[in-house]
Amino acid sequence: MQETAHKVIRIALADEHTLFRAGLRRLLASEPDFEVVAESPGGHDVFPVLESVHPDILLLDLQMPGIDGLEVLRELHNSAPDTRILVLTASENEQDLAQAMKLGACGVVLKTSGTELLMQAIRKVSEGEIWLDGRVTANVIRQLADSRQPGARGSTEPGGLTPREREIAALVGQGFKYREIAEMLSISEQTVKNHLRNMFHKLGVSDRLQLALYAIHHNL
Repeated sequence: MQETAHKVIRIALADEHTLFRAGLRRLLASEPDFEVVAESPGGHDVFPVLESVHPDILLLDLQMPGIDGLEVLRELHNSAPDTRILVLTASENEQDLAQAMKLGACGVVLKTSGTELLMQAIRKVSEGEIWLDGRVTANVIRQLADSRQPGARGSTEPGGLTPREREIAALVGQGFKYREIAEMLSISEQTVKNHLRNMFHKLGVSDRLQLALYAIHHNL
């Protein structure tokens, strides 16, 4: 029986520490669907790598010499590269991590995370999903929510959401849990979950993180 071929995810590494890059390269090379195609020791080197190699995923550290990771994201923000950027960092500064997401990063993984978590994050981001390390999710979402302009609206209206669904989406975007939302709206927790299931379907999102980021983006 013929084995199913893996779709190879082409990965570039951007981190100033040579030993860390070497270890990460060996780790990723052990996976049949990963291929490390380029490395960058600093922010300046990222741009020619993206232009010449066009990796699927860029693992980007925020703290690099010359141009740091946030500045790299800022420079790339309006160019809409095909490469999806996953921040891999030792920093747990929630403001920096929230800023990285606002500037187009598709996810954040802490360097202290387990190997399997990093592998899962790479695969999820390559499939178009958003990933946040569980240890920083609530704080990053809260930072993103706090940074919204009061009364501002996104460029597009949330598609097909009822007033109640928009209300629930807004509370998810502020980091409230299902039970808390149910209590605030005087409805059952199951009703909240039913609304969320409908919203996931309408908006094409797969979890509450993506819904929260959607709500924040559209200033619900």
